[in-house]
Formats: sequence, structure tokens, C-alpha cells
Amino acid sequence: QVQLVESGGGLVQAGGSLRPSCAASGRSISSYVMGWFRQAPGKEREFVAAVSWNAVNTDFADSVKGRFTISRDNAENTVYLQMNSLKPEGTAVYYCAASTRYSVSRVARDFDYWGQGTQVTVSS
Repeated sequence: QVQLVESGGGLVQAGGSLRPSCAASGRSISSYVMGWFRQAPGKEREFVAAVSWNAVNTDFADSVKGRFTISRDNAENTVYLQMNSLKPEGTAVYYCAASTRYSVSRVARDFDYWGQGTQVTVSS
């Protein structure tokens, strides 16, 4: 079993930056695809970003491409989401997820383990 704990969310003004992190425990995530999803009030959970086990491949939702980056430190069992130029529509709970599949995916059901989420609020 893998336990994921997100941190680093918060309140930021539009145009600002945040860097949530996701710390894993229970077992190494070095062979897992890792992803970030978000869910805004009244909306469905949506894909944000994903990274392959070796960080060679990444994928981003069109809405965040060019502003967000995803990285991982397998030695620290941690994944990061660097969010720049934040917009009010980015307000949501951000979830970290781990997938045992080989390829990067945007599909939530492909991810086997989920964190409890961290709140990100972007004020206008």
C-alpha cells in the first residue's frame, strides 16, 4: 500500500505561485507514474499533470500548459507541482495520485492510490 500526503497549498493572489508537494510512504514510488488532479466546487475532478517513473515523460492539461511543471525526487519519495501565473479558476482541491501502469495517463481510474488533497485558493 502507498500512502500519499499533499501539502503546500494555500491562498495566493492571481499571478502568484505555489508549489504543492506529495510525500509518499509505505513503499517506494520510484516505479510509479505520478499525477496531480484537481476538483473545484461543483465540478468533476480533472487531470492537471502527470510524470513517468523516470521523469522522462510528462503531460499537462491544456489549461495549465506553460505555467505548471511537475517533478519528482524518487530518493525522497516525493512529487512536486510548481504552479506559476495562477488564475482564479485554478481554485480547487489538488490531489496527488499514483499509478502502477507503465505509461503516463490522464484518466483518474488509471490511478490506484490517492492523497487527501490540499486546498489552493487563487484570489482575483
